[in-house]
Amino acid sequence: MIDKDYASSLLATEIGADRLVISTGVNKVAINFGKPDQKEIDRMTAAEAESYLKEGHFPPGNMGPKITAILRYLKNNGGEGLITSPNEIVAAMEGRSGTWIVP
Repeated sequence: MIDKDYASSLLATEIGADRLVISTGVNKVAINFGKPDQKEIDRMTAAEAESYLKEGHFPPGNMGPKITAILRYLKNNGGEGLITSPNEIVAAMEGRSGTWIVP
């Protein structure tokens, strides 16, 4: 099985893309997802994303592969990553939505 997020990360790295955008079912990444203390994240560094991943905030069958794919892209290519829903891509590219992950 080929994971679409990892494949996108590899492709973005190979073509030298400045940005990796991953579209998903939520507008923003959240920690404590589905809990009373859920917190949506507008922007985080790669180090913060790695820390949240290790803490279990991004499960393997859900947000984990998306975060891991962007972290791989950042490590191998630089640039920046964006996770958002299809309906919010334009707003996110304008800085009004989505979660940005930067080096």
